[in-house]
Amino acid sequence: MPAPDTEARTAWEEMPVGTAAAGSRIDQWLSAQLGPNVSRSKVKMLIDGGHVRLNGATTEAKRKLAAGDLVEWMVPEAEEAEPKAQDIPLTVLFEDEHLIVIDKPVGLVVHPGAGNLDGTLVNALLYHCGNSLSGVGGVKRPGIVHRLDKDTSGVMVVTKNDVTHRVLSEAFADHGRSGDLERSYHAVVWGTPKRMTGTIDAPIGRAASDRTKRAVVPQGRADARHAVTHFAVIEQYGLKPDATAVASLVECRLETGRTHQIRVHMAHIGHPLIGDPVYGQGFRTKANRLPEPVKSTVSAFSRQALHAVTLAFRHPVSGEYLRFEAPLPADIAELVRSMKIL
Repeated sequence: MPAPDTEARTAWEEMPVGTAAAGSRIDQWLSAQLGPNVSRSKVKMLIDGGHVRLNGATTEAKRKLAAGDLVEWMVPEAEEAEPKAQDIPLTVLFEDEHLIVIDKPVGLVVHPGAGNLDGTLVNALLYHCGNSLSGVGGVKRPGIVHRLDKDTSGVMVVTKNDVTHRVLSEAFADHGRSGDLERSYHAVVWGTPKRMTGTIDAPIGRAASDRTKRAVVPQGRADARHAVTHFAVIEQYGLKPDATAVASLVECRLETGRTHQIRVHMAHIGHPLIGDPVYGQGFRTKANRLPEPVKSTVSAFSRQALHAVTLAFRHPVSGEYLRFEAPLPADIAELVRSMKIL
């Protein structure tokens, strides 16, 4: 079974169906993937509860698979109680009876899970939204349609009812290819790309050395998932006559939405995010060669310098096109200010 993602077992796993499994029922196939510790009845509960998707849509246990189908599943952590409402401050960019858009701060986990049973965005939304939640999946709870890592800040949309949850979930699963969905991020990276604009088209799978990490993998590997990131250099810091630079502020736009996609893709082309503890560790000593006060600022920056700056989508009910921007948080803004003296 694949290792869990960054937010424990509350993250979605995915796997393509091989030729040998064609014709199998999805409950039988998934039971084999999850292993003997997960009963067949538990697998059926996951499917009936909407925790299993076949090619992006919920399904039924008896559905038969075809080679090339993509099965996604999530095994929620067993919890003693439902998430409780907690008065956690939120920066709200927009809210109506259908959805809420926030600027997620650094350090806020999206959903309760192992090690984070409370103090999450879900707990905050239960308190903030209160009676405006009409329920998602029959339960009075906020509908999470996309996630940001704990240490990634920026714009997020969360739904309040089944209708908006279904429509926006489909839009995010489709990555906006058939509709109005725009997502852009600002990242501070080491060095500067050879071109001011470009596209990284490289499949992503699990890293062979560490199953909790992602890496660019060969196209033919079973877990290789199509991944495309478009980038544009906004500013360069410490630019040299040979067109190299110490660091750059880069805008990244997602054409697909794989786990850690921007962090993996930028590291793949030799420009990992400053502060990234997973994909940029080999570059941390670069800070020692910087002048003060830049050296101190970079050395103290302990999370990936990544911020979801823009989110745009069409409102599932009104049809209005909504676009939101969140300014750089204080720590990344300070990092950029310090870089400008180079």
